[in-house]
Amino acid sequence: MTAYAMANLSPKPVLDPEVFDYMERIQATLDPFGGRFLVHGAPRREVLEGDWPGAVVIIAFPDFDAARAWYDSEPYQALLPLRTRHMPGDVLIVDGLPDGYDPATTAAALRAASAAQDGTEA
Repeated sequence: MTAYAMANLSPKPVLDPEVFDYMERIQATLDPFGGRFLVHGAPRREVLEGDWPGAVVIIAFPDFDAARAWYDSEPYQALLPLRTRHMPGDVLIVDGLPDGYDPATTAAALRAASAAQDGTEA
């Protein structure tokens, strides 16, 4: 199942040259793990709810283990400080959903679990 590395980064108005080095070299760290950018910075975006001041990054991987292996890899860990020294942010890895996912099915399961927990009927 596809997994995603996602980030909400906080770039400075003027990027340090190390950030450009990071950007130029990151794809080589992704390739062995099947990683590919889906969103990189999102120059055109509209925040519909809440506050999202940073730059959006979404990278797809074949699965969660590949995403985690990329992040933990020696080549990426060596490259990472080029970004983190100049562009902090929130980063996470999440599993995607299978084809045919139905949120109503998830809601029903959560409703049943909640009812069982508080002793009421679903």
